[in-house]
Amino acid sequence: MRSLNFYERFSRTFRENPSLSRFLVVFAVSGGGLVAYSEANVQTVGKIDELPEAGNEKKRVVVLGTGWAGTSFLKNLKNPSYDIQVISPRNYFAFTPLLPSVTVGTVEARSVVEPIRNIVKKKNVNVDYWEAECYRIDAKNKKIYCRSSQDDKEEFVVDYDYLVVAMGARVNTFNTPGVEENCHYLKEVEDAQKIRRTVIDCFEKASLPNLSEDEKKRVLQFVVVGGGPTGVEFAAELHDFVSEDLVKLYPSVKNLVKITLLEATDHILNMFDKRITTFAEEKFHRDGIDLKTGEMVVKVSEKEISTKVIKTGEVSTIPYGMAVWSTGIATRPVIMDFMKQIGQANRRVLATDEWLRVEGTNSIYALGDCATINQRKVMEDISAIFQKADKDNSGTLTVKEFQEALDDICDRYPQVQLYLKNKQMSSLVDLLTESKGDVAKESIELNVEEFKSALSQVDSQMKNLPATAQVAAQQGSYLADCFNRMEECTKNPEGPLRFRESGRHRFRPFRYKHLGQFAPLGGEQTAAQLPGDWVSIGHSSQWLWYSVYASKQVSWRTRSLVVSDWMRRFIFGRDSSQI
Repeated sequence: MRSLNFYERFSRTFRENPSLSRFLVVFAVSGGGLVAYSEANVQTVGKIDELPEAGNEKKRVVVLGTGWAGTSFLKNLKNPSYDIQVISPRNYFAFTPLLPSVTVGTVEARSVVEPIRNIVKKKNVNVDYWEAECYRIDAKNKKIYCRSSQDDKEEFVVDYDYLVVAMGARVNTFNTPGVEENCHYLKEVEDAQKIRRTVIDCFEKASLPNLSEDEKKRVLQFVVVGGGPTGVEFAAELHDFVSEDLVKLYPSVKNLVKITLLEATDHILNMFDKRITTFAEEKFHRDGIDLKTGEMVVKVSEKEISTKVIKTGEVSTIPYGMAVWSTGIATRPVIMDFMKQIGQANRRVLATDEWLRVEGTNSIYALGDCATINQRKVMEDISAIFQKADKDNSGTLTVKEFQEALDDICDRYPQVQLYLKNKQMSSLVDLLTESKGDVAKESIELNVEEFKSALSQVDSQMKNLPATAQVAAQQGSYLADCFNRMEECTKNPEGPLRFRESGRHRFRPFRYKHLGQFAPLGGEQTAAQLPGDWVSIGHSSQWLWYSVYASKQVSWRTRSLVVSDWMRRFIFGRDSSQI
């Protein structure tokens, strides 16, 4: 009894004081999210909804989604003047970069998830969670319509003052016949668990005595469609699982296993440095992974995948036992319906301004994979910029006048900095100097047409942000910082000048800071591409990957579980139980 009481007290102490668990994890390196600044003073012209009325009453903020963007917003929100209502069919946050590891048992599913109530329970902000799915957004009346995850017939309506849409995206099948019926996806924890069970099913089935040799080969043919980071990492994890663990348990079929990776473009990992792409392709060839590039899937049947070589049009079939589809994302139906309401029906994805506010609305924000930032072009505002900088109304712009507006221009239009970096110029003044030839910098004066000519190519550097966890997390913490300082920045705006109006924007626009990316390639080797064009490939990068992914876990509980899973795998190997 004494030992039991001691255990209960010990366990209760750690549950009530999560910070104590930090001492259990000496391997992990603590990490933190990047906080930027946000959002512009709202305008009522052309907006479908109205701003919440000013007053002392708490404003209701409804958050749709518990993924990277939504969870980052909740974690960083500190202002108690809001009532937060979280609505999502998933009552937990999942660390999705480790899903490929979950598919083969390198990491257990419960190690990468944290209940959303655990994340928000000790905040000084009033946060409630409802397990339901939003199926309609009524922006005009500021209502959302939801359906219970427990009972499809149970529906309810929620009013909001501010709405944060962080619902993520769905898998993009490109309307390929047979994909939904026959392929596995890898976006959710449930997907990873299904893949893990199917892999074991294939090996168990191939071990049966009544199967022919050809049928055994088909059952043990694993096809991965998509050569992006998720597809490549899953193929590498599956190869390690087979070569390190399953061949020892199923020796009779070890020579029949084949892994095929299909990619429609000419190379895998196109978003990485060419050195990483080349190394990854060479390693896969050495490992015996059949890499087929330049081939697109045209049809998936129950036992075969039909592909077409893009350059020649030649069609062939690949028998398979399991297929995993990892080719990109598409907009969810509820978001598509919402886009029609606000005049964005012709777009492929929901558009926001640089402050993450949905275009055409006043009080709705969208983060993560469900939205993209529609960066305003310099040339759309070039005349207004010129007039604002020309303080003496002389009709010409001097270098001194331009320098005074320079910070606001660069803050408002990030493509300017990218353009200057590519042109190897230190500032826009150098660009103006270049346009005037040998004229001394102090005596340069440009009229509006010369000013337009000097900046005419700046917008060519505009790029959409990638749909990654890193982008979503930074957007969530940025928007939370805006809500934390909403009242303060309303009184004292800190954003760039409003070139078409008077005053300043309330907040600085969102700026994404790329912190690097990893591509685990199996065999305890990882490719890392970090800021500054720094590329590292090999075993040292694998340990960096371990350290970073441990540090980015959302809690010390999941950090402890993930690290212990890695240690267990090193000692005992991966579990092949059919659970």
